[in-house]
Amino acid sequence: MTNRRSFLKTSALFTAGILAAPNLYAYDKKYVGLQLYTIRDAMEKDPKAALAKVASLGYNAVEGATYTGSQLFYNMSPAEYAKTLKDNGLIAPSSHYMLGEAMDAKGTLSKEWNKAVDDAAAVGTKYMVCAYLLDPERGNLDHYKATADKFNTAAEVCKKAGIQFCYHNHDFEFEAQDGKYPFDVLLENTDKSLVKFELDLYWASRANQDPLTLFNRHPGRFPLWHVKDMDKSADKQITEVGNGSIDFKRIFAQSKKAGLDYFFVEQDICPGDPFVSIQKSISYVKKNLI
Repeated sequence: MTNRRSFLKTSALFTAGILAAPNLYAYDKKYVGLQLYTIRDAMEKDPKAALAKVASLGYNAVEGATYTGSQLFYNMSPAEYAKTLKDNGLIAPSSHYMLGEAMDAKGTLSKEWNKAVDDAAAVGTKYMVCAYLLDPERGNLDHYKATADKFNTAAEVCKKAGIQFCYHNHDFEFEAQDGKYPFDVLLENTDKSLVKFELDLYWASRANQDPLTLFNRHPGRFPLWHVKDMDKSADKQITEVGNGSIDFKRIFAQSKKAGLDYFFVEQDICPGDPFVSIQKSISYVKKNLI
């Protein structure tokens, strides 16, 4: 039985640990999310069974990836999707969308955005994220400035519905043009209260960007993260969280400065069954990061 003296000793050691590394304990979120693109084949085949399996592995939040075009959530109406999530103890605080400048699809920033926002609100979405810029949607720095204006406009619509707009990066935003990164152009030309960012830790790291530097330069603008690892091979492929080279403990220790609200495990390509990979990832996350 633990006596009073040992209890006090243990408490003192714990308190000392907090004082020595206060930021390490700043992150106390209870949700572990999964970006559903990771299990896209299963979601296309039987989304309800796939979501049940995700929940059984310990995830309790998901981020959607397929609203664009169909104006449905994995072939479910907003009401049906919301019920399916609730039945499995899941929330969907975030979902991905496309700019739509180079594609003819509904539910993009460029076409029927108002309906996309209404449907997201019906599901309980808190963040609507522009997921990716197609090649024709990139261009020079002036084009990125024009895209920033589009983000501000789309974000105004989101704000009226109580939703935060975000942009999700890859690595091309860190290819300098005239000595400047397009990512910085997007950051500097968007309203910091209207437009925030979902930082993909893999793509930023692959582009030789230190997430902590970004947090220090733009505190509070990164409420969402994609947590995926980079293997130690020469071609720096995506791997399970904890199986690669990214120092997630160092990054999570600065979650408060980043403004982190939710994070989502993601693995674009898995070596075998994606459910095996996401099981490995959540095991590492729960043991080491939360």
